[in-house]
Order: sequence, then C-alpha cells, then structure tokens
Amino acid sequence: MIASAQAAAAATPPSELEGHSAMPRADHDRMANAIRALAMDAVEQAKSGHPGLPMGAADIATVLFSRFLKFDPADPRWPDRDRFVLSAGHGSMLIYAVLHLTGYEAMTLDEIKRFRQIGSKTPGHPENFITPGVETTTGPLGQGLGNAVGMAIAERHLAAIFGSDVVDHRTYVLASDGDLMEGVGQEAIALAGHLKLNKLIVLFDDNGITIDGKLSLSDSVDQVKRFEAAGWRSERIDGHDPDAIAAAIEKAQGSDRPTMIACRTTIGFGAPNKAGSEKAHGSPLGPDEIAAARKKLGWDYPAFEVPEDIRALWRKAGKRCNDAHKAWEKRVAAMAADKHSEFKRRQHGELPKTLTQAVRAVKEKLATEPKNIATRASSEFALETLVEAVPEMIGGSADLTGSNNTRTKSMKTMTAADYSGRFIHYGVREHGMAAAMSGMALHGGVIPYSGTFLVFSDYCRPAIRLAALMGERVIYVMTHDSIGLGEDGPTHQPVEHLAALRAIPNLRVLRPCDVVETVECWELALQAKDAPSVLALTRQNLPQLRLGHEERNRCAAGAYEIVPAQGRAMASIFASGSEVAIAVEARKFLHERGVAARVVSVPCFELFRALSEEQRQDIIGIAPVKVAVEAGVRQGWDEIIGQNGAFIGMTTFGASAPYKDLYRHFGITPEKVAAAVIGKLGKP
Repeated sequence: MIASAQAAAAATPPSELEGHSAMPRADHDRMANAIRALAMDAVEQAKSGHPGLPMGAADIATVLFSRFLKFDPADPRWPDRDRFVLSAGHGSMLIYAVLHLTGYEAMTLDEIKRFRQIGSKTPGHPENFITPGVETTTGPLGQGLGNAVGMAIAERHLAAIFGSDVVDHRTYVLASDGDLMEGVGQEAIALAGHLKLNKLIVLFDDNGITIDGKLSLSDSVDQVKRFEAAGWRSERIDGHDPDAIAAAIEKAQGSDRPTMIACRTTIGFGAPNKAGSEKAHGSPLGPDEIAAARKKLGWDYPAFEVPEDIRALWRKAGKRCNDAHKAWEKRVAAMAADKHSEFKRRQHGELPKTLTQAVRAVKEKLATEPKNIATRASSEFALETLVEAVPEMIGGSADLTGSNNTRTKSMKTMTAADYSGRFIHYGVREHGMAAAMSGMALHGGVIPYSGTFLVFSDYCRPAIRLAALMGERVIYVMTHDSIGLGEDGPTHQPVEHLAALRAIPNLRVLRPCDVVETVECWELALQAKDAPSVLALTRQNLPQLRLGHEERNRCAAGAYEIVPAQGRAMASIFASGSEVAIAVEARKFLHERGVAARVVSVPCFELFRALSEEQRQDIIGIAPVKVAVEAGVRQGWDEIIGQNGAFIGMTTFGASAPYKDLYRHFGITPEKVAAAVIGKLGKP
C-alpha cells in the first residue's frame, strides 16, 4: 500500500523537517523533466543506452539532490560529502544529467552530447575514475549496493576515531530490482542490518519491470518484508510524489537502523507508448516517442536545451551546501594538531612513515630468529606489527578467521555498539565482503583487508575485477592456496585460480615462498595505492629460505634469483610460493648429478611484467633449460619459460589426502623437477 505524503509528514517530528523545505510542485516537475529530457536526448543521439530508469527515477533524484544530499560540485572529493551510489548503473544518464545541472565543471553539455562515445566523461555505465562526482563504478548489478555498505562502514568507523564534528555523512543508494535479485545484494543487506548502519539509505526504484518484461515473470519477493527481516526499517511510497519522497527520507535520517524506501515508479515516465514496459528499458525511445513525451511532459524545448530558469534552480541546489562545507573546513582546522595531521594523511591515502620502520624491524627479527611456518601464519606474524604501524588497516574474514590468520591479538571487533573496532566478522559472505571492501577503499581513510580460501576467490571475483578496474587499494588474503591444503580435497583445492586471477588487469597476485617474502608482499600490497592485491598463502609449513637481513624489498621486482647456480647455470628453475622450496631441493639433486642450476622465485607476475625488457631478460637468464614449478595450471608461465620450457604442476583437479602424499601423487617433487631438467638437457 502506498503511504500518503500527509501521513508520512505527520509521523515525522517537526524538528526533523526543518532545513528541507519543499519547493513549488511546478518547479519540482520542471527540474525532474530536465533530467528526463537530457536522458532521452543523449540516449537517442548515441543510439544506445537506457532511458527508462532516468525518466522513472527523476523525481527521486530531484528531491534527493535539491533538498537532502550534502555535496559540493566545486569540490567533488570533499571528504564529508554524502555519498550517492547509482547501483543501477545502466541508468547512468540520471547521474550525468544531475551532475551537469548542479554545476560539476567537468560535466559540460558537450559531454552529455558525447554519451557513450570514446574518451567522453559519460561512459555507458558510471566510472568513478573518469567522471568527477561518480562515487563508484557500477553496472554489474548488486555491486553498488555492496560498495555502499562498505562506504557506510568506513563513515561509522572514522566518525568513531575522529569524531562526528568532522565525519558525519550519509550514504544513499538508488537500487533496481536487479540489484536486489543478485545474490550479493542479500549478503550486503544482511551485513548492513547486522551492523545497524543507520546512515545508509536505499532508494529502491520499484518499477516492476525487467529486461524480459514484468518483474512477476521471475520474482515475487516482498522487498519491504525482506529488508525488515534483515534488520532494516522499510516502507513503500509513491516514487513520483515529491512530498512522499521527502517525508520518507526525513524519517530515514532519524532512524536507528538502515532504511529501504521502496519508491513505486513508472519506468520511462512521460513516454506515452513505452512507459511502464520493458520497451523503455534499454533502447532509445525513437524520434516519434520522444516528441510525444515532450508534449506529454510539457517540455517544449529543442534537444539538449535546458531553459535558464530551470538551470538556475538546479544551480541553486548545487550551491545549497556551500555554508556547510565552509563550516566543516573550520572544524577540521580547529582539530588538535596531531589529530588534524593524521586525519589529513588518511584522507590523502598516504602511508605512515612508520611502515618502513615496521617492515625493517620484522625482517631484522627473522634474520636472527628464522621461522619455518606456513605463509598464512607468516602473514599473521607480519600483521602483528603492521596493524600497529598502519592504524587505518581494517581486517576481517568470511567466517574463516582462525584459518586465514587475519586477526591480530590487539584487534577488537567492529560491532553496532562500537564502530572503532578494526576487525569485521563478515560471516559466510565472500561476495558481499569483497564488494564492501571496495566501498571502504572508495570512501577513503581506511585500508581494507580480509580473508577467505583461495578457491573461494570465485565468489569474490566480480568485486575483485571492479576493484582492479577502479584502481582501489583492497587486499584479499587468500589462504589454502593449493593441493597443499590436503585432506579437504578437490572442492577446496585451487588449481586454476592463480592463473584466473593473474588474468585480471591491474590486480597484483602475490604468492610468497616464506616468511620474509610474506612480509615484503604485505609491504607491496600496502604501497599499491592504485591497485588491489591478492596474497595467496599456504596452509602447510614452509622453510625460511631467505636467511640474513636485506634492506631492499626483493619481491618488488616480481621475480629474482633466490639461489644462484654453483658455476655456469645449465638450468633456471622458476617457482612461486610453496614450490620454491621444492625448486631449491631440486637444485641440490642436480648439483649431485653435475648440473648447475639456479632458482628464481616469482612472487608476482604483474610486478615482473612491469619491468623493462632488459630487466626481465636479466632475471630470466641465459641458461639453456627453463623449468617452472607451481601447484596450479601452466597458463601464464610460458611468458617466462617459453613454449619449450618444462612445467611441473597440475593438469587435473586435486584429491583428498595428506598434502605430502598429494605432492608425490601429482609429481610435484624435487626429483620430478630434476628429472625434467635432465630430460631437457638430453642426459641419461
């Protein structure tokens, strides 16, 4: 049942209504119609796009941006701005039209006219690294909602650390039916409800239409009850009634829980023949329908023209928060000197100078007290020092804390009662966790890391891919990285996963061979301001191969000679992670057979690939035989060993058995590596 605007307003305390004064309905309608017209025109000119959502949700956006959203077009990166996430990214012309109308300098009318063209600031789906004012890259449905949960987490945490005088903003999401149908949506909703993220407000564009037709073809969920079951406050309203929209947002702002407002809308509102149907969703309306829509909406202006009086109303909305922005700057300036500098450092994404000292201290300790431990345990050992040196690190795990080793002794849990905690129990929600971490990184001021098993990177992959596309510093701790996990068997043993992750552009896959490399890989992941990182870590114990202290981070090259040949090298053995120790043992076997071999550790293909050709060839070397060893598939290794190189690894799924038996069963042993070298040399 649609709640009336009068009933909603009556339920809202008068004090909460102050500061959000309504405008004349005629002004609202003309402002909303400006969005509709620009969306119709841009999609038509591009001969591609989605006019339905911008036209249907124009009333929601007009109320939000003109009366509630805290933002400043002159400073799109203002740290205390409200975040607006268009989770339904296919409706990108909605945000582009609003950015243009409110006065974002980069969003010119020419950019609107270049919608979906190469090099424009108006790509088909919103891309935050291209368009100022776009908070996150959306399009794959559900991801924006997951990102928004992370943004809301970051806001609450930073408010607990620095105070609500300088951190006090909301996160708004415009979500579609598709966002709520995707599985990641449920994970995000449940996590937000559990943490009582009351500054998160979802505006559900409840238009009842999907690409295939009516929503009833595939779904019959009562979304209001669903959200309420997850701990949210929810209600239904008329999404074309500005007073009802405003009243609902005002109530949401006073809630002690996250809020979902189901806004009943008509997709393609104003198009007389296509509104309310799938025909308005993902195709240009066509010249005749646009002309008819202009007539129905009373929009008697040429394509891309916005009358000055309407533009003035939108520009006034864009300047509405100028005083709030100035007042915030004064409060930041008045902070205690140490707190002020720390706040600024975090907002700029700069690492503390103590990180270098912390890494040095850990490596020096390992030089005097070597550790033969699993790299997941090595990670925990490193984190004990790193989380103290880098206070913006927020850890977590998808219900595998004791297995991922991501929580240090000093970390307290983040809860709805205490957001200052630095460890999040995400539950069995890998996809939601990964999407939330992207949102935390996008928000700024924190560096998220969290763990699961490497095989479950499949559940995280859509969010990992988007983090790489956006260039966000997110760190995924993926343990149990091979058949070395043993008895849990092939369902849990990653075989193709390293290659699959390495195929994602701008993602660093770091697979350290011992405790020293693990520390160095953590340093590299933290330093990667413009790229996410995966740390692939073992369950089984490994020997510490790097003995003695070296100041430089040798993993930074992506590959390096960890053990030289005794004499002129006849073979180069390349390996990553747990297989480096196998390569070192193979080198000993070969030495006994009179074959000199060198071992090259390859912790990161991406960093190695970034070197110059000369540097790469120097590391690869000139030995006539090249062999690679990794408990995964061969894919990717040929760029190092060539097509004629030998590969010792996996060609099938794994099996359930103790890990040492598995390595023997699949032939990943020092003896097999040595035999491959000898076979390539043609020796008996």
